[in-house]
This record gives sequence, C-alpha cells and structure tokens, in this order.
Amino acid sequence: MIEVCVVGELNLDLILYGLPKELVLDREHLASHMAFTLGSSSGIFAHNLSVLGTQVGFISKIGGDPLGKMAVERLSAAGVDISRTKLGTGKTSTGLTVVLPFPQHRYILTYPGTMFEMQYSDIDMDYVRTARHLHLSSFYLHRSLRSRISNLFRQAKESGLTTSLDTNDDPDNQWAQDLLDVLKHVDIFLPNDREAKKIARTDDLSQALNLLAGLTKVVVVKRGSGSAICRRGDEQWSLAPPAVEVVDDVGAGDTFDAGFIHSYLLGAKLEDCLAFANIAAAYSVTKEGGTEAFRDRSGLFNFIGQQWNLMGRGPLPMEEKKK
Repeated sequence: MIEVCVVGELNLDLILYGLPKELVLDREHLASHMAFTLGSSSGIFAHNLSVLGTQVGFISKIGGDPLGKMAVERLSAAGVDISRTKLGTGKTSTGLTVVLPFPQHRYILTYPGTMFEMQYSDIDMDYVRTARHLHLSSFYLHRSLRSRISNLFRQAKESGLTTSLDTNDDPDNQWAQDLLDVLKHVDIFLPNDREAKKIARTDDLSQALNLLAGLTKVVVVKRGSGSAICRRGDEQWSLAPPAVEVVDDVGAGDTFDAGFIHSYLLGAKLEDCLAFANIAAAYSVTKEGGTEAFRDRSGLFNFIGQQWNLMGRGPLPMEEKKK
C-alpha cells in the first residue's frame, strides 16, 4: 500500500557547469563538467520522499526511449512504485531539461515531450484512492491534463485523501486563474516566493500570503536561502534553513516539498514540518542535481539528525517511521 500518490511529469536533467559568464550567439562555449540526473519536479519529489521513508507511488507518462527507461529505473531504485507510469504509444519521446547554472541565476531549457500528452484517462483513480495523500507538481506543464486537475483533486478529497500542490513556473508567464479552482481542494500549497506573488498578482509577499491563505488550508512559501514561511489561517511561522556550502540548488524546492509532506504525514506540528523541510532542502544542495545527495542515505540521515539536534526541536519526525 502506498502513502503518497504523485501525479506529474518525469524526465532527466542535463546540467552543464563551469560555463563562461556570458553566452554569445553563434559561439561554441565549453562547460567544465556535467551531471546527468533524475529531473522533473514530480520525479525529484517522489524520489526524495521515498528515500525519507514514505511509501510513494508514481503516475506519469514516458516515451519508449532510453531517457524514460533511465528515469523510471532511478525512481524504482529509490523504492518508488512505478507500476502506474504509462508508456506512450506514439512517436513522442520522454522530456529532457537542460540546466545552465550561473552564480545567482540559471537558465532552464525544457523539451516537454510526453509530459504534454499525459491526460486524465492515463490516471488510475482506484490506485490514487489507495493512498493517504495526493501530490501534483508542475501545474502549468500538464497541457492535456490541466482542465481535469481540479476534478482529480476533488475526487481525492472526496475519497478522504489529503492533498498538496506545487505549481512550479509557468513558461507562458500567464498564471491563469483556473488554478484558483484547484486550490479549493488543496490542503498544502507549496509555491516559492516568485510564484506566490505571480499567482496573487502582486509584488507584495504579505498580500500574496493573505490571498492564498484564504483559498487553501496551508500555504508554504519557499525562499531559497531566506526564511521559508508557513501560513495557516491567522497563524504564521518563519524559519531560516541551515547554512551549508551550496554545490547545486537544482531541485531544492522539490526536496523541501518532500521533507514537509513526509513530516506532515507523520503528524508533526506545522512548525516542525517547516524545520524538517528546510533541513532536507539544505542537504539536497550539497551535491549536483536534485536527487544525487539523497542517494547517499547514511549521509542524509546523519545530516538530518545533527541539524535537528542543533535546533533542539524534540522528537525527530522520522523516528516513528523507523520503528
């Protein structure tokens, strides 16, 4: 039996490091090294949530190509149930994201592939209902599914599941208001600072929080190295992440989501969920790519234990799961 059903996109990330400060058209630029890792917001979330000890099932659509095979193999190796991930019958291949990181910002170039083709009929709702919780990432990338996402979340809630959503970026920069209907069925909404303000159509984060807190039960805003904010009704918590040497922040937000949902399902207080999410995200940036740090399980659990003890927050949200 699964605890969390993830519905979302799946692809690999090709990350090129050590690029020149300026990219000039029609010139050949050299990278110093590269990483080829499991990518996609949904994939990183599912992988890292499973490593933390939550039983995860994954619903997606891939192409019949080596990239799709590698992606599901990476998920499966982390303990994720990929039995409901469908293989497309057409010529469309699995998506790929190329990431060009720079000191303060990064370019993200995505070929969507089969993520644009996954539709509601690809989702096994009986399978979804076996879970305790539904999570969906990359709202704006689900071109064929998007009109039915509200229905998906409504059915999950009617079946007794808790739910969470991370929109990620909108490549069209439209931030259409159909999202607001979905949020009525969302228990935990997990945007970052920029996304929250774009969705609320304001440059003021406080105003964005006020609006979003009126639409969904819990709003958690990720702010990179700044203090993350959790809001439930009139209650609000703000916590800074541990200071670490950042190697690569790709997937840090998705890992934050995984840490928050993992501790939330263990019944932790929201402030402790926020603390645990910060620790998980901090560890993820210590290695290249969104999942590479979590492949070192002993290093992960040692880091979590050390940071939690430094915070003096009481019982660790993982202890009950380990028993």
